[in-house]
Amino acid sequence: MIKVRTFTTPIKIFATQRELQELDDHVTKLLNEESAAKVYSVSDTTTAGENGETIGLIRTVAYEVDDD
Repeated sequence: MIKVRTFTTPIKIFATQRELQELDDHVTKLLNEESAAKVYSVSDTTTAGENGETIGLIRTVAYEVDDD
């Protein structure tokens, strides 16, 4: 079965590296918990504030798990 999950994280000035690492860790944890057989796609897109500044990140992951 193919599943798609979306994760979000805020992006704050001077904390981006830590926030991206936490997001990577969160996605990795989910894929391990779900026993993902394959990962088909990982896509990142940003969200913007009123003045066009980046304020967040949306990561979408498409992966396959074995049918039970």
